[in-house]
Amino acid sequence: MTVALSSVLVAATGVVTAALAMFISFHDLVLLFVVLIVASGVAFGAAWQLGDDIGAGAEQVGAYARTIVGRDGSVSAERAPSVTGPGELAALARDLADVSSRLELSQRRERALETSRRELIAWVSHDLRAPLATIRAMAEALDDGVVDDDSTVKRYHSQVRSDAERLSALVGDLFELSRINSGSLRLGREKVDLCDAVADALAGSAAAADLKGVTVIERLAALPSVDVSARECCRALDNLLDNAIRHTPAGGTVLVRAAAEGGDAIVHIEDECGGIPEADLPRVFDVAFRGDQARGRDDRGGGLGLAISRGLIEAHGGSVTVVNAGTGCRFTVRLPAGGGR
Repeated sequence: MTVALSSVLVAATGVVTAALAMFISFHDLVLLFVVLIVASGVAFGAAWQLGDDIGAGAEQVGAYARTIVGRDGSVSAERAPSVTGPGELAALARDLADVSSRLELSQRRERALETSRRELIAWVSHDLRAPLATIRAMAEALDDGVVDDDSTVKRYHSQVRSDAERLSALVGDLFELSRINSGSLRLGREKVDLCDAVADALAGSAAAADLKGVTVIERLAALPSVDVSARECCRALDNLLDNAIRHTPAGGTVLVRAAAEGGDAIVHIEDECGGIPEADLPRVFDVAFRGDQARGRDDRGGGLGLAISRGLIEAHGGSVTVVNAGTGCRFTVRLPAGGGR
């Protein structure tokens, strides 16, 4: 208020001084003083009101800013209050609300990543410990001569090799996932016929399907070419097919459909796993997620395959989603024709 009052007094003093120097008549001087008094009163009142509104608005914005972050460090994305005063303060409150919303979203993602990291450590620790214990026990049995007949020794060697390959695959998955999450994954792009990539993935999964007793049916229509890394794209499809075959019971069917839609290449992979609880669907692609016991009882993987598939597909500018369909799930891969980015 002091600034407003000083400004009004300085302006009035200047006008009076100039008027006296110009030899204005006494009548004109009186009128000038009347106009100055009225104008000064109106200006001071307006300045007082504006300053009061600004002060109240600034206090409201400050109070709102203090509620954004709680004492425990959590961010609360409350709706911006109705702020009195200039529009700039209201705009500032809206900006603060937008920032708090983004901070809350970031915190939720950070908590989800932390939960995922802990689950990953727990799953990997379990998956490493089991084959290592088997390898150690069998190696000790072979070294101590506990088993000496050829058939048993051969079986032990086969089991050691199988567990070593399992460990190698798990370490490879961890390395691939770390490259995806760190942003260090570099993709060499080339024109790829997605039907050929799907056919290669089907050929690679044929042995596993036959061993499990699962029938794989393919219905592939003409697809546009996509700019992708053939190796990484095939790996993503391999993981999805492997997941579908592992969770489909013996005698079941896995259906693979491909078609063009809206200029994109679409691949659907449908299994007969019995479906996933709706509450678990958003977490299917999370690191180390395996779902309920019924779904995970035969799962010998590290829970990384679907997370890797999503990372690789998204790195190509595409997307992969899952929904319950029929007696199982349908995974849908969408890749933009000509590459995404």
